Amino acid sequence: MLPPPPRISGKALEALSKVASHRVGAMAIKQIFRKDLGVDRLDRLPNSFRGRIPLDNAALMARAPRSGHDAQLGAPAYQGWARNAASLTADYAARKLDPVAVTEHVIAQARALAARAGGCGPVYEYAETDALKAAHASRDRYAKGSPLGALDGIPFVVKEELAVAGLRCQAGTSVKGGGAEERDATMVRILREAGAIVIGSTAMTEYGLSPIGFNPKRPMPRNPHDPRCTAGGSSTGTGVAVGCGLVPFGLGADGGGSIRIPASFNGVFGLKPTWGRVSRAGDVFGGTVEHVGPLACGTAELAEVLEITAGIDGADDQTKLAPFPASGQWRSALGRGVKGLRIGMYKHEWQSAPAHIAQKCREALSALESAGAELVEIDADIAAFAGPIGVVSIGGPAAADLATYYHAQPESFGLDLRISVAALLEFSTVEYLDAQRLRSGLRLEVQSHFERIDLLASPTLATTAPEVSDDEMATGFLDARLVEAITRYTFLANLTGLPAGSVPVGTDSNGRPIGLQLCGDAWDEGTVLAAMAQLERSGHGRAMRPQVQAQQL
Repeated sequence: MLPPPPRISGKALEALSKVASHRVGAMAIKQIFRKDLGVDRLDRLPNSFRGRIPLDNAALMARAPRSGHDAQLGAPAYQGWARNAASLTADYAARKLDPVAVTEHVIAQARALAARAGGCGPVYEYAETDALKAAHASRDRYAKGSPLGALDGIPFVVKEELAVAGLRCQAGTSVKGGGAEERDATMVRILREAGAIVIGSTAMTEYGLSPIGFNPKRPMPRNPHDPRCTAGGSSTGTGVAVGCGLVPFGLGADGGGSIRIPASFNGVFGLKPTWGRVSRAGDVFGGTVEHVGPLACGTAELAEVLEITAGIDGADDQTKLAPFPASGQWRSALGRGVKGLRIGMYKHEWQSAPAHIAQKCREALSALESAGAELVEIDADIAAFAGPIGVVSIGGPAAADLATYYHAQPESFGLDLRISVAALLEFSTVEYLDAQRLRSGLRLEVQSHFERIDLLASPTLATTAPEVSDDEMATGFLDARLVEAITRYTFLANLTGLPAGSVPVGTDSNGRPIGLQLCGDAWDEGTVLAAMAQLERSGHGRAMRPQVQAQQL
């Protein structure tokens, strides 16, 4: 008899892993997963919901990116509590601080956070020698009055699935990679060339397959707003590093919400760009849903990272899909305002959202209404099933990638991942391809909606950060219903390749952050940023001060 959902941990998890090691057991667990994650509902959808099996992954654009009304408001005043990039560079220029002192301080604070009881240390491996070398070079540039730009001397962190020269790139596992990387991922290299300083790599969930924020293979950070809770995943450490004020921004990666989920849980901003907008070269993962992007303390940092990193990269053919960006287009988007924007709201998503989360998100949208936006209710058919379509779309390739390791050394996997991979390996080719046909139908449906709206709005998540025990953090657990609540609204943007951001818009009664998600048309990050910036300008969107904080200089 299998243990019932929602949460399986401890001895029950260990017993279930033994069941999963046998084919019959794995097939039974797969059926439970199908039910709890809503995948079984896909079988009953009408054939009219299905499109052709996709031949490419290009995001479908409904119309040209919005370029009409521009209020020319300028970037919003920073509303956060911790040091942002602009405050640091201003002090560098005025010789009140220097990049060496800041880098040394950030590294010391990261170690202090890791030493705290309960653990909120986000950095997994440090790049201290290279960081200090880069900081000295940045200090020399400021001394000569010739900084490289808005991120020169700014410390940042990188999710451990992106290559950082001199550090390992193991994606939260003990089976991927081994020695130190010889070269940076493209995103990391470009940011270094702009003067930004890599402090180190951040811990992530095992192979990125859990959005919750635990990993028995890593010393995982807790949520700085409530250390009894998880910090979300899979870009867990990057979310915590920004959330506790250690760094103004960091790099994450997002296959089913893994930038927006920790952004929401940790009360910060996150942006997943359009598929192909920035390079994925140097990312451990491939597949058709994984994107790379920033988490930050404010919208200015999101725009700046996009300005610096967007463009064609010969090492990633998917970047050839992107239109060539105009210089400064995302910085200027921060001041456009939202007058005349039509913001779509899927009825079924808002009706099903927890009341306390929906209320905070609606209050933020009311602020956009007051600034000139129009809210439009939309009926959706296939979009209601984005979550289960996403589970199959990300799970199939992940299982295939891990199959060799799983069969050769299953004991090297955490118990929860061992069970998940065993179940995922039981999904058939037909099930995967049928999900891709539904994904094609979804992409066409969403494209049709963007013919008459500029943004789609929803809560980022259907839950705030969940509590977790010390034992569960140490050994892992399974909670399919929690996974469904976390990824319910985020998968749509991954399946369509559309840009989407999460804005921190309040807290629940326990002080745990709530995020609002804004999704734009293909290649229209500018409209997403404009609305996010308007929320920051109005005070309805701002990075929230947590219980656990990095000391500020």
